[in-house]
Formats: sequence, structure tokens, C-alpha cells
Amino acid sequence: MQVFGKFSTNFDMDYLVEHYIYINESENEKITVTDLENMLKKKRKTVAGTIFLYNPEVSPVGYKLSRFLQNDGFDKYDEFVQLNESPKDYILNAGLKQHHKGKLVEIKHLFNYNRENIEPTPILEEFDADLDKFTSSQFTRYDKTLNYLDIPNIRLSGKFVFFGIGHKYDRHHKAIIAYAKALSQHINKLDKTVVFMHDNNYDADECREIAYFLSPFATGKAREKRANGFKEVFNTNPPHIVKIK
Repeated sequence: MQVFGKFSTNFDMDYLVEHYIYINESENEKITVTDLENMLKKKRKTVAGTIFLYNPEVSPVGYKLSRFLQNDGFDKYDEFVQLNESPKDYILNAGLKQHHKGKLVEIKHLFNYNRENIEPTPILEEFDADLDKFTSSQFTRYDKTLNYLDIPNIRLSGKFVFFGIGHKYDRHHKAIIAYAKALSQHINKLDKTVVFMHDNNYDADECREIAYFLSPFATGKAREKRANGFKEVFNTNPPHIVKIK
């Protein structure tokens, strides 16, 4: 497994605007950033699918997680760099490696702001306020283009979409809820195999309607269940929806 990303910045904030995980064909096989860029020129053949997550918490190789990488000497904005591997990446790799070796999987986020532990924080209040005026000409706290998905014009490669954007939305964040629902509704209209994990709270159709998609990452007792659930989603090709008991 190797992880790559592209950072952009505005107003002293870092956003991860592109993000890919590469599933190595063998332990000894490695690709370079140049290899990645060449593969991305042939996305129809090289990208297996897309995983949607909540927000990135990543760092380039040689750096620690930082709220503003430029302060640490990082100068490779708007170009691909290799990222440090994390426990979350290991969970994704464990599920994807059975059927997608030698392929890229794109990772997209509801919010591209690269910061740890944004739930729950005042940041979500600001996201909610931004999304409430997203389609207007008003200024937003976070960069419209860099932080948020342009849902109607979203472009996806590969055959599958896995939703792992979460399920515990604060009921007061009405604009965030509407944003997540709009993403789900739009993606489900595309010619893709859309998969996710859910539990006894809602059936699959209800999950699609209200954007209730369990994250593959959890803590405590749910940690192993979620990781195993993600592996089960991808133990077939094409992947399938899994109900976690």
C-alpha cells in the first residue's frame, strides 16, 4: 500500500484536494509520484473506484500532521506527494487488496480541510454556515472550491463507490445534513455500484435517503466490527452492501 495526495492552501488553511491509495501488487513493488501521474492519465484502466470519507487527517512523508504545513517548511502545494501511512489506511488496504491489487482507489471527502478531530468543534458550525450560503455570491469562511464538493459536477472513475461519510450528524447542522443527502442522491443516480455498511437502525434504502453510512473507522468495541465489515464489503467483486450486527 502507498498513499498519495495533493495539498492546496488558502487563507493559511490546508486542504487535501486529491487523494489516492495504491494497492501494491507485491510487497516489493513500489510506485513513484511520476508513476502515479502516468496512471492517472489512464483513469478508466487504473482507478478501481472511489471511497467517500468525512475529512482528511494526513501528512506528507517527512512531516507530521500540521494545521498549516507551510509553517513547517512544506513547499509542494498543488503537486502530488507521497503521504505517511496511517492505521486508517491499513484498514482500507486490508479490504481492498483481495480484488484490487495493482489499482488505484480515489478517496474523496465531504470536507477537504486537513485537520484532526473536527467533530465536534466550532469548525462544523462554520461549515454549516458556509453551506447555507454555498450557492450564493456571499463569502465563506472556508474556500468554496478547495473545501467543498461540487456535487452536480462531480467526476468519478472506476466501477464502485463506497460511502463511509458517517451517520451521526448534529440535528442542528441542517445545511451539512442537506449536503450529505444531496451527495448520496446524486451518486445513486450514476452508473456505479454504490456500497456501504449499515446496522439495525435503518435498512439500505433508508440509508441512501438520509445519508446514513457507517464509517469504516471507529473506536472501542465498534473498531473491530467496522474494520471487519469493510473487509466483507470488498470480499466480492463487485463489492456489496453489508449489514453489521
